Amino acid sequence: MLPLDPRRVPPPADDAPRARGRRLRLPRPRLSVEALLLLASLWFLLVANGRFLALALQGRDAAAASTWGLALALVVGVFAAHLLLLLPLASRYTVKPWLSLMLVVTALAGDAIRRFGVYLDPAMLRNVLRTDWHEASELLSPSMLLSLLVFAGLPIALLWRVELPRLPLARTVKRRLALALAALLMLVLALLSAYQPLASLMRNQRELRYLVTPANALWSLASATLVDARARGSARLPIGLDARPGPLLAAAARPQLLVLVVGETVRSANWGLAGYARQTTPELARLAGEQPLVDFARVRACGTDTETSLPCMFAPVGRRAYDEATIRGSQSLLQVLARAGIGVTWRDNQSGCKGVCDGLPTQSTRDLAATTPGCESGACLDEVLLQGLPELLRQVQGTQVLVLHMLGNHGPAYFRRHPPAFTRFTPECRDDDLSRCTSAEILNAYDNALLYTDHLLAQLIRTLQDAQSRVDSALVFVSDHGESLGEANLYLHGLPYLIAPDVQKEVPMLMWFSKGFAAARTLDLRCLSARAQQPAAHDHLFHTLLGLLDVRTALYEPAWDLTGACRGVAGVAQAAASAAR
Repeated sequence: MLPLDPRRVPPPADDAPRARGRRLRLPRPRLSVEALLLLASLWFLLVANGRFLALALQGRDAAAASTWGLALALVVGVFAAHLLLLLPLASRYTVKPWLSLMLVVTALAGDAIRRFGVYLDPAMLRNVLRTDWHEASELLSPSMLLSLLVFAGLPIALLWRVELPRLPLARTVKRRLALALAALLMLVLALLSAYQPLASLMRNQRELRYLVTPANALWSLASATLVDARARGSARLPIGLDARPGPLLAAAARPQLLVLVVGETVRSANWGLAGYARQTTPELARLAGEQPLVDFARVRACGTDTETSLPCMFAPVGRRAYDEATIRGSQSLLQVLARAGIGVTWRDNQSGCKGVCDGLPTQSTRDLAATTPGCESGACLDEVLLQGLPELLRQVQGTQVLVLHMLGNHGPAYFRRHPPAFTRFTPECRDDDLSRCTSAEILNAYDNALLYTDHLLAQLIRTLQDAQSRVDSALVFVSDHGESLGEANLYLHGLPYLIAPDVQKEVPMLMWFSKGFAAARTLDLRCLSARAQQPAAHDHLFHTLLGLLDVRTALYEPAWDLTGACRGVAGVAQAAASAAR
């Protein structure tokens, strides 16, 4: 027999599927690192910078050659800038992980900018980094997941199929330097070709740079991290070292309790006591008919987000001479009060005190069991902040300050901020994704959450009122910032202060005083109500509380004490009449 020719022998049966698998294998493109960087920069330009380009060119004549020249300069500049940002961390071994991370960041940032109209500045990024899981989970939505899939998932899948050739080191260095020089030249030419309109744009609309994505995320992350690192690297600068009790505080014969309620995302535009068309504060309005309530309808907030506003409102000098590094690097009003011998406790139902309560007793509702009423969903309703208050009023000694930090109207899930009984304005948006609700539904959900805040404050005042035979007490409520509910296609909060609309910067402030507290300070409530009709700001809070509690320190500025002109001789007659009643 002739030997069989092995070339003519059919393959074994079990090898057939393997052969078919090889035939179905998709090709793997072969690209250099430099080519990937060019494609990534082009991708970022096309999919994530539409809002930046639209706002930068807004109001310009579309037919004018200067407009097209500026548009070309912006396109080339954004492309070249991202190329320069990507180059330093890109090598054959790092380019895929690095670009994958940037694609995810770009998809998330782009989705937030498109849906809410936010600007990704350092303050906004700090908010993102410091928010807790419960708050962050409410931002998850089908829209975000779709953005991640389309603008990150698919490109990443393609990216990891690319084969990267091995090149000699000398050749790699030459190509990388050539690409860097080319990108730098493109950026310079773009700037020079439209210098005047670009200079005017950056001078008058500096905030637009925080829409250039993902450069905004990289810059803001570096800036926020640097500020936080400096703050962690050194102890907060003590302030008010000369703080001491004044004569009223030192001679107080009865226990005193001041409750400071820091609201969240309550804007003046929807505050019933401020004249809003809807009555969103019905319980407070009824109380105002029975006893004096002092309502400052429109107070200028220190910031448009909690990370900025909270430290600022507890500082001696806030927005009027704003210095973020100084504010974050210094102690707050609360440490000054404690230095004067006042007991200070911070009770939190949000994401912390942002450093203003460092070194002081703190309590967090997030530590409560999931079985606690109002905490079943993981994030507690604000009424849990009042737990144990009657017992505290029976036991309180000396002078105490209790700070209640509310979750309030924190969006986008406004419907989660109140129990079902407060769903009075319907239909209500009951979706974490605001894009799936109408403007009316969003407004209804927000106003229902305000009804619950009204109930909480009224309940707190009644509790303090019931204990006024033993304890002299006071309540001060003020929100940290406002909120956009779709006006001008803006949602939530956190826009740069200079361009933020008034609805993000105007908040309500409310004061209530027991008869004993007002009498001890000869406080003229009519005078204070008249003062409430004038402009006020978060900057007044520091000095107003020092004055109300009678803490003496060189930090105190009488001109910034809202109650200063209404205490003392001017208030004797009113206080005496109140005490007699």
